[in-house]
Amino acid sequence: MRITKRTNIAIRLLMYCAANPERLVTKSEIAKCCNISANHLAQVINQLSQLQFLTTQRGRNGGIRLRRAAKDIRIGAVFRQIEGDLPLAECFADADNTCPLVDACRLRLALADAAGAFYASLDEITLDSLVCDNFDLIALLQPVQCAQTTRAI
Repeated sequence: MRITKRTNIAIRLLMYCAANPERLVTKSEIAKCCNISANHLAQVINQLSQLQFLTTQRGRNGGIRLRRAAKDIRIGAVFRQIEGDLPLAECFADADNTCPLVDACRLRLALADAAGAFYASLDEITLDSLVCDNFDLIALLQPVQCAQTTRAI
């Protein structure tokens, strides 16, 4: 299974916020540190804010932070809400399905079961479990470290 670029950005963004819980973080520092296009990042910030994962504050002293505790954010929920109802295969896309085997194919059921297992596995993971005591990750997601990494490139 392959996740979309939007979901990948969402998880990096949430991890950045979780690694910096004591302050508002800015879009520009996240973009630089996580190697994300500012335009793509802005779209994901907006979506995560609408989905109640982030709080945003506009203005000169504005920024972004988690809306709820990292221990209360399930990665499976993030994936489901960002990925939406993307079809795994053509047979899951009712409007665009041209497969003549769909009525007899057992692969569709197997893929649905696999997707269910994938999301169930991600439901066991919290944002906190990705960041808590992950000192290497936390160090990488600090603005000072990001600036040093960017200069070295």
